[in-house]
Amino acid sequence: MNLQLQDKTAFISGSTAGIGLAIAEALLRENAAVIINGRTKEAVDKTIAALQQSIPAARISGIAADFGKKEDVTRLLDQLPAVDILVNNIGIFEPKAFTDIPDEDWFRFFDVNVMSGVRLSRKVFPEMLKKNWGRILFVSSESGVFIPEEMIHYGMTKTAQIAISRGLAELTKGTNVTVNTILPGPTKSRGVGDFVNALAEQEGVGLAEIEKKFFHEFRPTSLIQRFATPEEVASMAVYLVSPLASVTNGAAIRVEGGLVRSAL
Repeated sequence: MNLQLQDKTAFISGSTAGIGLAIAEALLRENAAVIINGRTKEAVDKTIAALQQSIPAARISGIAADFGKKEDVTRLLDQLPAVDILVNNIGIFEPKAFTDIPDEDWFRFFDVNVMSGVRLSRKVFPEMLKKNWGRILFVSSESGVFIPEEMIHYGMTKTAQIAISRGLAELTKGTNVTVNTILPGPTKSRGVGDFVNALAEQEGVGLAEIEKKFFHEFRPTSLIQRFATPEEVASMAVYLVSPLASVTNGAAIRVEGGLVRSAL
């Protein structure tokens, strides 16, 4: 299927690994121009080189910025050109008991996971409305509606993303700009992979056994009973930012393997 992205330019925050990288690669394969982002110039340059090797015709550039550092965010916003597509993907997570989460962590998670999308959207949204075309996509999580007891602060930020996305969509009425959210479930991104590997080593069992145990104990309602791959999530993301998804607006699309028990 031709997703009609060959004349579009996209910026993806947090795109040197995991879901962000998978979205970048999928967009490049659809002939879009892509601006990637990572915390360091080294990570950005390394990712660009790898993508150019696998996709020789790739139109790719990058901007290094750590969304945990205000000065980096300011510099990124100054450098960011007009884009047709914005994917708010950057996010941090950390399992921690509620009573052990200090105020500083609550503010840090909100600043990185939520305010990153607010600041980037505020930058690109007016131009999208002016030219009457654009796509903004927030990468939230099933944790936004199925708050995990082991990281409530993370779930809070994912709920906030859904609310902001829907609110922004209300401002697009009568235009060809859309704002949507995707809700991935447990996905074998770099961070999750590191967590699972450490858990397997700690318990002295194989990765398959740890994955089975994770879904049995922590996500028993999952219908697929496995981690999604970043590429599986990216397939939905790339469709939603394409011209073909013209009547999907203000939606929170679940890509979580049937984990959330709701018909809607």
